[in-house]
Amino acid sequence: MNWFFWALLAAVFAGMTAVLAKIGVEGVDSNLATAIRTTVILVIAWGVALASDKLSMIAKVSPRTLLFLGLSGVATGLSWLCYFRALKMGEASKVAPIDKLSVVFVLVFSAMFLGEAITWRTCLGAAMITGGAVVLAWR
Repeated sequence: MNWFFWALLAAVFAGMTAVLAKIGVEGVDSNLATAIRTTVILVIAWGVALASDKLSMIAKVSPRTLLFLGLSGVATGLSWLCYFRALKMGEASKVAPIDKLSVVFVLVFSAMFLGEAITWRTCLGAAMITGGAVVLAWR
């Protein structure tokens, strides 16, 4: 199984996440809902790490890696807090497409910080994603 399979599976689970979270955030503060979700993810992630016997590698993780994984965790946490707040206030079918504008931001940030190429295809794809998100979120 290659990266495409795993990316597609991630998209399926992300799609399920929006619907399940919208149902779950009903009647509860969005920040508390995020905390509950994060606790479940924490248990699953550590369970997988322990089951795959990779915990011994933790001593080999460099300070730079820890820093960037930590910053990624901060960004993820802030994203989830904002996402759950948006789900609490709006329709899942409108919130999710705007959230997926993250793809456009990834294209920009990966060019700025990772030196990845921005081509006419990248620009066309970003424009199509942006257009699709706007069309789906439009009232």
